[in-house]
Amino acid sequence: MSLSQTQRAVWEKARALGSGGQAVRLSDAACAYLIRRIAADLGLLKKFPEYSQGIPEFFNSGDLASLAIEGFDPFPLYERLVSINPDGDMYFACLATLHKARLKYETILQNQAIPTMEQVGPRGLLQYGKLSPSGLVAFLLWRKWFFDIDNRAGQETGYLFEPVIANAVGGTPVPASRSPVKRHRDNRKGRQVDCLLGNKAYELKIRMTIAASGQGRWGEELDYPVDCKQSGFIPVLVVLDSTPNPKLSELTRAFLKQDGEVYIGAQAWEHLDQLAGPTMASFLELYVRTPLDHLISEAPERLPELRARLEGDAMYIGLAAEEMRITRANGIEEDDVHDAAPDELFGTDI
Repeated sequence: MSLSQTQRAVWEKARALGSGGQAVRLSDAACAYLIRRIAADLGLLKKFPEYSQGIPEFFNSGDLASLAIEGFDPFPLYERLVSINPDGDMYFACLATLHKARLKYETILQNQAIPTMEQVGPRGLLQYGKLSPSGLVAFLLWRKWFFDIDNRAGQETGYLFEPVIANAVGGTPVPASRSPVKRHRDNRKGRQVDCLLGNKAYELKIRMTIAASGQGRWGEELDYPVDCKQSGFIPVLVVLDSTPNPKLSELTRAFLKQDGEVYIGAQAWEHLDQLAGPTMASFLELYVRTPLDHLISEAPERLPELRARLEGDAMYIGLAAEEMRITRANGIEEDDVHDAAPDELFGTDI
């Protein structure tokens, strides 16, 4: 079976180097692993007899470099996967995108520069005298480094979460610059849409927090369903976490007032599964819902002891009895601090 132009585009874009100086490209060995993983997920291993050995689980490897199988040309394997399951291309694209994001964040951890006193020094005035000068300086530097890597995590997750779900359910993430949803307060400007599917414009959220990030930002949230309706689209709110709070209730009312749809918690997952179909519903279950549910269920009532130390070319982060080692790169430079946001995950032609 020869691949369609769309299926070839999925392969090429899933493997392509992403944006930013710390972006990664998937090797042949990594692609061979991903196809083996997908075959196992979908019960298709009998169709791939060349895969004889067992492989690590996607989320259960301390070393992401181990998620690779050497000695295979992965493209014929991809062709076979798609010929067996027509949704295999999108499954591969979404899993490849998740893997690249994890590899990139590992690179970020290895390369994120330790802050300088020029960056954080004035902040010490707020707590001067609480610790010794040397202790306070160390605290400020560690605190800023954690802030930096958390900021990057939020950035990279934003590039990953909504686009992967959008593509899994057959929709398209749309940037503001090309959006058909216009702002009712200024119809020259478009609204970014997490997932555009037919005449429905989806707002996808993991959870709603009680605190809004500024009154202006909350006003933007409440304007979204109005903008959608006035642009001829049905606004749809999908919130994966069902924890109630006043902001969620207010946003729900705003969507329903504009004849929109709202799916929260179990209903949200059920709705996504129906849109995705059996194959991509399996992806969402294995690689999005199960990990998120597991993390939420393990949230501690009291934070455990935190330890951090830098030794030679490694950084060690300890939590209670666990410890994570981060290999640090040599010659770290202050680049790639703010990667450009990708317009879309796989392009508008698929």
